[in-house]
Order: sequence, then structure tokens, then C-alpha cells
Amino acid sequence: MKRRDFIKLSSAASAIALTPFELQAAIKSFMPYANCPDISNRKLVLINLAGANDGLNTIVPLNQYDIYSNLRPTIKVPITGVNKYISLDRTLPDNQQIGLNPALTGLKSIYDKGWLRIMQSVGYPSQNKSHFKSTDLYLTGNDGNSLLNGSDTGWLGRFMELYYADLIVENYPLAVEIGSNKTSLGFHAEEAHGLSLNISGQDPAGFYSVLSGLGGVPPLNIPDSDYGKQLEYLTNTDALSNTYAESISKAFNSGKNDTSYPDSDLANQLKTVARLISGDLGSKIYMVRISGFDTHNAQVQGPGEAIGKHHSLLTDLAESMEAFIDDMNSQNLSDNVVGLTFSEFGRKAAENGNLGTDHGEIAPMFVFGKPVEGGVSGTNPDLTEATSSNNFQIQTVQYDYRQTFTTLLQNYLGADDSIIDATFFNHTVNDSFVNLKIDDLLKSEFDISKGCVASTKNPLEAHKNWLVYPNPFQDIVNITGIAAVETLSFRVYNASGLLLLNKTEALVDGKVTLNLYNFSSGVYFFEMLSGSHKEIHKVVKI
Repeated sequence: MKRRDFIKLSSAASAIALTPFELQAAIKSFMPYANCPDISNRKLVLINLAGANDGLNTIVPLNQYDIYSNLRPTIKVPITGVNKYISLDRTLPDNQQIGLNPALTGLKSIYDKGWLRIMQSVGYPSQNKSHFKSTDLYLTGNDGNSLLNGSDTGWLGRFMELYYADLIVENYPLAVEIGSNKTSLGFHAEEAHGLSLNISGQDPAGFYSVLSGLGGVPPLNIPDSDYGKQLEYLTNTDALSNTYAESISKAFNSGKNDTSYPDSDLANQLKTVARLISGDLGSKIYMVRISGFDTHNAQVQGPGEAIGKHHSLLTDLAESMEAFIDDMNSQNLSDNVVGLTFSEFGRKAAENGNLGTDHGEIAPMFVFGKPVEGGVSGTNPDLTEATSSNNFQIQTVQYDYRQTFTTLLQNYLGADDSIIDATFFNHTVNDSFVNLKIDDLLKSEFDISKGCVASTKNPLEAHKNWLVYPNPFQDIVNITGIAAVETLSFRVYNASGLLLLNKTEALVDGKVTLNLYNFSSGVYFFEMLSGSHKEIHKVVKI
């Protein structure tokens, strides 16, 4: 039985499955004696380098430059001349001495501020070098050995569904995607599927007004059939998209940009993200995309030159990142934003004879932002691994990509161990990624694992004024309260956060009874409003 079906059918499901709001309250409440920062507005911005970035020509291992030159005689980044590599940091030990591609002056600037950490040799066990499969593995939280973390849901969706469960009923998407016309599998959750909104190709200022919708008022009576279920899905999706789009348009119009950006697609994506954050959009995760890194040929424009396709992509990346960081800092928003780059895999150590490189395994990650502890994690990859016998691959993974994400999800955003394990688990070595976090990825004043202790209160003991029963239910559901009130105002949302009911009912014998026979099987959120008190219950219809 699929996990989602088990959650729907089991009345003895776990606290994580059936009580995410109580869990949410527990994991975000910190001990009063701890000196803890406010984490409520923290955001992650993910930059997808689609096509598999060439790590060796991005960050050159200077302690092995001779081997590097032999592997790449025509496409290497030169050691002399106007387009020679940029020395990153001469204070680093020899095995961390890096030469940045000459396109990365913007990254050098961020590093010199102490706001950039370079993660060496990032990948996962048993690397798959298919673009499609490796991308899916990255987005579902798996590796090349198994799909035990789930193949039809994404780790971002699973994380947000559990950790930000109280925000599913808000009028904004938990995540915003730009840069691709396809909604990413990464944001597809177990139950609440509509957790992100893709605004590619839209003018955010007028996004709400340009959504076409279904055209006219949706039908009042939806038949109980396969056709009816599809029509209901389309109607709900249309209504939810309009709700989200209105919030995005409002945030964009009230936000601003304080710095100038390059004239490029990636820069425009990050410029939009900055303006949405400035406009106080509640979304927690943003993902943007720059493609073209599948450089099998013409990676450089000629032998011995650094200029070419790859140089142009890296220039765009670095200048866009620098403008975004400067914008956030100028608007005093930089405490609450951490960015990260990721690519589905790297390139082979040896060039291919077409002024390019073929599919490889490991690739570097860049983690950036004011909260980030500047520096380098890991050492330069060992180029002696790359031989003709293994098709010139560098295979040693120094950091599993999930280690970086786990560190940010827990130490920056505040998720507890159970949330991390439900997001992804290391089935290859049967260990939690909580035990594999990266030390010093964040500055101590931003790292809530240092001096802040998450509450260990049982989420089932959270105080509630109202009881919703039976749970799960079939058609009839009751709401009863401990407070002596005559009426109850309540709202009912579907799993995507779409408002279905908004009513005030008189209590009869201390309870409100609802007949929800016309609701489909699935998960619903009941929001009770009594004076200034608000509480939310997750209820399952079977």
C-alpha cells in the first residue's frame, strides 16, 4: 500500500501524519532561556544549474594544475593572460587552493564579504549520469541505490507539508518557481500537492489579472463520476491559482529592488524573487533556473581560451547572484535569505576532443548569503582518480547533496529530527542525515542549533479548545468545544489550501454537526475561530 493511502485509511496514523499543526507548534517553539533569533521570515533560494555544470573549469584545483592541464589541454582555464583564473583565497591550505573561473568575479566579491561557502565534490551514492533520472533523484531526495524516499513526491514538498503545515491554508503558495514552464517534481507533497506556483512567462505585477481560468463560473453541481472528479480538480486548481496569483501580484507591486541587475534571464528571475521578498510574500522557498550547462561541445570558443559558452553561463550566474545579494543587503533583508546552487551531476575530468566535456559525477555547490559562514568545505578532488580505466571519472563524493539541505532545513529553518527523516533518510547507510550535518555552514549567530534547543513537548499534548471527530470520518463530522459559547465560526480547506466552507453555526447541545457527503475522500483542514483564538485541525475523510 502506498504511504499516502495508508495515511488516509489508518485511524492510528502517526503524529506527523495526522497532527502536523500540533507538531508545527512544538518544533518552532524554543526554550525561553535560549537566545534564539526570529526564524519566521527565513527563506531559501535555490538556483538550478540545469544540464550538469563542469566543476573543474568552475573551480580549478591549483595544487594539481599540472594534472588538470594534461586532462584538459585545450579547454583548461589558463594560468596566465587576461583570462587567467582568479585566486580565491591564498590563506587556505594547499589542498584547498582554488582558482575561480575568470567569469566568477561576482562570486569572488561575495566570498570576500564572508558570505559564500564552496562545497567540494557534491553528489550522491551510485551516481546516475542521465539528466532526467539524476534530476529526479535530486528532487525526490533519493540516490542511485534506491527510491525508498519516494519516487512520486519531492523532498521539498514533503518538508513543506510537514513543517509549514499551518501555512497551507494561507492565500499564498509555500514555494514559487521561475525559469521553467514545468512545475518541479520537487514540490509535489504526499497530500497537499499545490504547494508551489510556477510564474514562468508571467508579469508578476499583473499575474492575477492575466490568468485565464476556466472561463466563466464553474458548475454548481459536479457529478459523482470520474469526469466529475477531474472537473472538480480543474475547478479547484483554477481557483487556488487565482488566489495565489493575487498574493504574488500584490507582493510584487508593493516590493522593490534597490540595486541594478544584469540584463539576463537568470538576473530577471532573481530580481523578481527579491521584489517578492521585499513585498513580504509569505512563500518560504524559491527556485530559479539557468540552463545550458550540458557542454559536450564548444564549451570554450577555441583551444587555450577561457571565453565561450561556459564562461558566459558562469558570468550570468555570478553577476546575478551578486546583484541579488546586494539587493537583499541594501533592503536589510539579508539576515533572512540563504541561497544555494545545485546541478544534477558534474562533467568528466578529461575533455572530449570537441572543446567540451561529457557526463561526470561530482560537482561543487555554492551556498551564499549573509548567514553563511564563508569558506571552503572539503578538499580539491583527487584528479589521479580519473584514468582511462574508469572513463576519466572523479568518483569520490565528499558531501551528499542531502547533507547540505539537511543542515539548512534544521540549523537555519528550524526543522526537528522527525521532519528531516520524513523529508529524506540515508537508506544507503541506514542513518539519519541529522547525524551527517555540515559543521560551520552557518555563522553561529544564525545557527539555531547553537544555543537554541527545540522543545521536546509531545505534540499530541498541545492545548486545543475544540475537538473534531470522528477522525477519520465518512460523511458526518462533529465539532465540539470546551468553551461556553453559543456560536462557532469555522473554515474548511482542502489539502491544497483552497477554501471550501466559511460558516458561522449555532452550537446545539454543545456541538456543530456537518454532513460532508459531497466531499471527496482525502485530507481537509478545519480552522476554528473563537474570539481572538484560532486553531487548526487536520481531518481525513475515507
